[in-house]
Amino acid sequence: MVLTLLILVIVTALIFEYINGFHDSANAIATVVSTKVLTARTAIMYAGVLNIFGAFLGTHVASTVGKGIVATDCVTQGVILCALLSAIIWNLITWYYGIPSSSSHALIGGLIGAAVSKAGFSVVQIEGVTKKVLLPMIVSPLIGFVIGFFCMVTILWVCARANPNTVNKYFKKMQLVSSGIMALSHGSNDAQKTMGIITLALVSYHTLPTFEVPYWVILGCALTMGMGTMAGGWRIIRTMGSKMIKLKPVHGFAAETSAAAVILSASYFGIPVSTTHVISTSIMGVGSTRGIHALKWGIVGNIVVAWFLTIPVCMVIAAVFYRILPV
Repeated sequence: MVLTLLILVIVTALIFEYINGFHDSANAIATVVSTKVLTARTAIMYAGVLNIFGAFLGTHVASTVGKGIVATDCVTQGVILCALLSAIIWNLITWYYGIPSSSSHALIGGLIGAAVSKAGFSVVQIEGVTKKVLLPMIVSPLIGFVIGFFCMVTILWVCARANPNTVNKYFKKMQLVSSGIMALSHGSNDAQKTMGIITLALVSYHTLPTFEVPYWVILGCALTMGMGTMAGGWRIIRTMGSKMIKLKPVHGFAAETSAAAVILSASYFGIPVSTTHVISTSIMGVGSTRGIHALKWGIVGNIVVAWFLTIPVCMVIAAVFYRILPV
């Protein structure tokens, strides 16, 4: 029975990773598609391959998710399964409505909710949640906005006397590079969260003596996320690529470069940031250089509300699942 539950957890984790891929594919390709630098089909293949490579850049984030959120000795297969189910449900709801929300925070919220339902609030590692989740949740989008804004201002200053058509023609080529780096950074941070969850499940089953991510887990998560990205999450791509603000190649380059810099830095330090939050606010920062009215604030408001709801809603869903499922 316990082995069957472990297998179910691993399969569910890979399903989550696949959904994470197509739910968050917009993070990597929305700007390059909306600026018509690449066709949608070419862009998702390009991003999917680079997501896979990005997943091999390290396991620091996986360690944070697996060891820094709740006490590992209280985590069972049932807790992990309920966390995954809540994150999957939230991802599907937000995908249906085309709202770019954080798969990372959905998973973390689910893990906290299920663990609290099992053993109470004492199992939550407050310092880890504060420093590695809540603080980055607030700070990283702000940094994305600021860097996006100043990156765009710098480009406008450097290209002030250039012909706009020439500038956009040049940045079409540059955006091929920036979108690739963005896809690489997405894989480096997001794929690791599921690696951490699967490794946590293996530790709780006593298959692993210590928390060290096995190579087959890295490979499985990388390939699954890549395939999910290649499936494409068109509803969210439309929201990020055109509904918030109309983008040109120069804007896409600035947003992708800014977001990738933030995400790769977070991955290096083992911080599980929301790639969705960072690229969204980078786009907002870039767009704000065209004036405050350039942004469609109704869409932005819906996105921000979803961001703040993700963790508490997933905590509740996971807690309910833990109470009603025989796990």
